[in-house]
Amino acid sequence: MLDSPSELLDRIRLGEDSSLELQEARVRGSRLVAPSPDDLADELAAMANAAGGVLVLGVHDKSRDITGIPLEALDHAEQVVREVCFDSIRPTLSCTILRLALPDALGRPQPILRVEVPRSVFVHKSPGGYLHRIGSSRREMPTEYLARLLQLRSQARLVSFDEFPVGTTGWDDLDWGALAPFLPPGVGEDRTTARKLNVAAERDGQDHLTVAGTLLFGERPQAHLPNAVIDAVQYRGTRPDGNYQGDALLCDGRLDRQIDEAVAFVLRRQKVRAEKRPDRVETPEYDARVVFEAVTNAVVHRDYSIAGSKIRLFLFDDRLDLHIPGALPNSVTVDTLATRQATRNELIVRFLSRMPVRGQAQQFRRLYMEARGEGVPLILDRSRRLSGKEPTYQMQGEELLLTVFAAGA
Repeated sequence: MLDSPSELLDRIRLGEDSSLELQEARVRGSRLVAPSPDDLADELAAMANAAGGVLVLGVHDKSRDITGIPLEALDHAEQVVREVCFDSIRPTLSCTILRLALPDALGRPQPILRVEVPRSVFVHKSPGGYLHRIGSSRREMPTEYLARLLQLRSQARLVSFDEFPVGTTGWDDLDWGALAPFLPPGVGEDRTTARKLNVAAERDGQDHLTVAGTLLFGERPQAHLPNAVIDAVQYRGTRPDGNYQGDALLCDGRLDRQIDEAVAFVLRRQKVRAEKRPDRVETPEYDARVVFEAVTNAVVHRDYSIAGSKIRLFLFDDRLDLHIPGALPNSVTVDTLATRQATRNELIVRFLSRMPVRGQAQQFRRLYMEARGEGVPLILDRSRRLSGKEPTYQMQGEELLLTVFAAGA
């Protein structure tokens, strides 16, 4: 949308409308002082709640003059826009920010920021409330309109987030060798088949890998989804304290590799108690199947739409804490986790249910995902039998915390 400078200039000359917002940038030194973060958040959210559009920072909205952003303030201006998308809009908004140079009235190139706002599958709340864009202005949504929009976009999310395209990816980012086992016999690097598998999808006339395609078959998943990782840390003691950190590992790469590395981290760092009864009997702190199931469930069910959040795995002397980004899906509650089943990332689940397990889990699992709905009961039952304590699930804001207690602690 308005990709070329000439096309953007033509639209600017016509002035603002439903899909174009112009904002003059005022700076002091190397910092952007206007528009305010709240004003930017309201404009971006209003566009996302409507049909999407483009916000241009560095253009006077009345005169349409290209006033630009001083080079020394460009980094800060981009940082402000990025932080607004992450911190001031709920749920967070994924925008594409580009730096361009447009000629001013004297023909001199002036740096500007072009912020492309997609039509969102969510309804976003900004500091000004629930806003949408009508023509060149933003308005608060009437109650009945908001209710209807929430209903419609909830239905739209039946297409799960992991099927949406990642705008920074393209066909060059796909590892066809990794995808090969999922292609029909005799089919090679066929883009049509990849689209049918929802590994790739079209957006604005271009093909991109989907979230699932990037995380399962991408060459460098974290280059595009940097927080889709597991941050594993071992602490000496019973609370997170950097002074008592024993070991740490950032589990990145594709999702299957993340699962293997996180499980190996726990099994390698746990204590094993040895007794003679009269033969030597070794008792680990954690059941390997429980660790595998917990980590796999975290990877499968986390909310990848929450920018800036990652799975955190903390290993203490007395327990394992697994922090999983995202509220519980649909009508599932903490109390019904063991009896109800809901899948947030259906496409990821479908691929992992056909993907052979590697690593230590091969001794008890053939595929990463097998029977649906058995993960939580297995975690509760096997942990209770090993440690005598039942694991706990609790919501902490927009994050689910699973605590598994160590045997013998």
